[in-house]
Amino acid sequence: MPKTIIAVLNQKGGVGKTTTAINLGAYLARSGRSVLVCDLDPQGNSTSGLGINKNDLPATVYDVLFGRSKAEATTLVINSKLSLLPSNGNLAGAEVELVAESGREHKLRTAIDRLDYDYIIIDCPPSLGLLTVNALAAADSVLIPVQAEYYALEGLSQLLSVITQVRQAVNPNLDILGVLITLYDNRNSLSAQVKKELEAYFDQKMFTTVIPRNVRLAEAPSFGRTIIEHDKWSKGARAYKAFAKELDDRVANA
Repeated sequence: MPKTIIAVLNQKGGVGKTTTAINLGAYLARSGRSVLVCDLDPQGNSTSGLGINKNDLPATVYDVLFGRSKAEATTLVINSKLSLLPSNGNLAGAEVELVAESGREHKLRTAIDRLDYDYIIIDCPPSLGLLTVNALAAADSVLIPVQAEYYALEGLSQLLSVITQVRQAVNPNLDILGVLITLYDNRNSLSAQVKKELEAYFDQKMFTTVIPRNVRLAEAPSFGRTIIEHDKWSKGARAYKAFAKELDDRVANA
């Protein structure tokens, strides 16, 4: 299959963005796809969530963006099919430093263009700054995780506006791959209401799979494990397994 680059993005924090990036990557890898998770968040949660000590790295995506290290040399192998381009707090200064760089919107795309994977999954920061613009300029499509809660739709119009602006200015091929509902509680009528509103707004862009609120999912990153390693029989694991298959099918049929 041709390389597919997906930016996982929502500027609202706490929506399961990193959980989605690493577990989607893990299940795609388990199905036989070669996957790179690119941690573009200065918090480095995808890095620590995949069991890597983010404070003990010779180079990170920060060094890659500014040409101090090659992406190939910076990438860490997690298992035979899953790799990581790591991040840590050093990336926090990149927003300011990128402003003075020529071609600043395309730094990431240039860095990862030659990498050979079936999927590159970019875990974006929870903001709409230059790092996120770099992710959108590099990506083929955007995956938007949305928490099933009262303020779920708040900020989505701004996010969609930024995607449109990036499409017009730097990446005309950028598409919305789909919207994934996360932290869903089927005992809560509000979750069902939010789901209905999202389906009405995004229609065919909605993924059928819904990620439930699940303790095992929430605790897995603290052990530096994906949900496959932590509890592959949990509700959260079964949901991400189904989601990875649904996404893979959607990409294949696009």
